[in-house]
Amino acid sequence: MLTLYITRHGETVWNTQKRMQGWSDSELTENGICNAISLGNTLKEVKFDAIYTSPSKRTVSTANLIKGGREIPIILDENLREINMGLWEGQTFSAIEDIYPMEYYSFWNTPHLYKSLNGESFAVLKNRVVNAIISVQEKHSSGNILIVTHSVVIKTLLAFFKNYPLEKLWEPPFIHDTSLTIIQLNGKESNIVLEGDLSHRNIEIQKEKGIND
Repeated sequence: MLTLYITRHGETVWNTQKRMQGWSDSELTENGICNAISLGNTLKEVKFDAIYTSPSKRTVSTANLIKGGREIPIILDENLREINMGLWEGQTFSAIEDIYPMEYYSFWNTPHLYKSLNGESFAVLKNRVVNAIISVQEKHSSGNILIVTHSVVIKTLLAFFKNYPLEKLWEPPFIHDTSLTIIQLNGKESNIVLEGDLSHRNIEIQKEKGIND
């Protein structure tokens, strides 16, 4: 059986500014760095055969923080990139909604009908994300694999394994930074063990509370 540990990159500067990132990038915040280290501590007893990550700087940085001092190969996969947001990248959500109200509404409410401006559709994203997982399965029939990627990629993967149509892409839970999703794969069978878990962050909060108390 192959077990995928899937996480989103740590919080970035653009996340705090509520800007679309897509294929563009921004640095991890101190909070994002701390959350990635916390997840690494939680997963320190898991023996990973490899780490697959989007080539974006924010995901590669997160992957290295989770890995820590362990000797685990990190493999960059273009198919794990976030959805390409085209003209929206770098713009704030509020500015996008003001300038492109119909497209913005479609992105969040009717993803199956969404038409990107010089970017990708959700259908195109789904094809390459599924190809990324197939590629991992071809190289690893069993063991543990860490995948560091992006929120829309993870939502797309979850919809795929739940056999959801694109219309239901945004069903809960929300994928927070460094949240953990675990999926077991046994041939063509899949089992979602954990979805968008944040317990590693809650542990750190409790530690800080204990120190401050």
